[in-house]
Amino acid sequence: MKLVFAGSPRFAIPTLEKLVEAGYDIHGVVTQPDRPSGREQQLQASPLKEEALRLRLPVYQPEKIKSDEGKELMTRLGPEALVVVGYGQILPQWLLELPRFGCINLHASLLPAYRGAAPIQWAVVNGEKKTGVTTMLMDPGMDTGPILMQWETEIGPEETSIELGERMSGPGAALMIHTLRGLEAGTLKPQPQDNSRATRAPLLKKEHGRIDWNLTAADIFNRVRGFLPWPGAYTSFRGQRLQIWKARPDQNRDGTVTQHASHEPGELLVDGDELRVACGGTTTLQLVEVQLEGKRRLPAEEFVHGARPKSGERFDPNPA
Repeated sequence: MKLVFAGSPRFAIPTLEKLVEAGYDIHGVVTQPDRPSGREQQLQASPLKEEALRLRLPVYQPEKIKSDEGKELMTRLGPEALVVVGYGQILPQWLLELPRFGCINLHASLLPAYRGAAPIQWAVVNGEKKTGVTTMLMDPGMDTGPILMQWETEIGPEETSIELGERMSGPGAALMIHTLRGLEAGTLKPQPQDNSRATRAPLLKKEHGRIDWNLTAADIFNRVRGFLPWPGAYTSFRGQRLQIWKARPDQNRDGTVTQHASHEPGELLVDGDELRVACGGTTTLQLVEVQLEGKRRLPAEEFVHGARPKSGERFDPNPA
């Protein structure tokens, strides 16, 4: 089967590697153009481009796939199937109709749950207990095409979105191989999605990371582990942005949730080297690792020794 691969993030790399290992004829890798990154705004290639070059595959980076340039490129490459893993652009109708076996997407959720750009992050943020990966035939909608195959897994109680994405990328790659073989053999029957069960995973924005201390400690904990690596979970301390890298809901020795009765949400509770924050629902969150604006990441106890926060202080309600 003659393939073209379209993708950008690190999550896509195991699928590309697995296709090469399986001997598929990959005529090109299409990825996003290099973008400015970092303080110096130097051009940065996508993770998939770097891997494709390592594998000595031809790389193409049209600014817009729906352009005349994109159409000329894809028509010239003439794939029998287009494999898509986190490409980041909407495919035009002419491209959806071009390959004989269609455009096959690997999506990091159990569709129709979490349609959209950030399915892994939102599954963690919302406290889901399970998730998975789906292969589907793409159509003009946002992750609305018929399902081909799925693989399911539990989400660990402290697993971050980064850890979950890394863990699912391998099984996702294997699922794509099984999907392509099933399509070639004619043994796969696409199943329409149940739109009544659909949920959304919208593109992440900076403001999503701003902590609302009126939420429960469990909800904030899910945001801390879910909004990694970006936008992070952050608040303000004495007028400066403070990112919370690691935290945990405060619990008693018997595993029950520690509760407070008289503290306002966002109020700091300092006990020796330990730093807790009062949250909604009379719950408390223990901070484990933090980073003050312009400083390095620190264990919470080092932050307590250096910044000397006091019980009764509050995190500012409107961080920058």
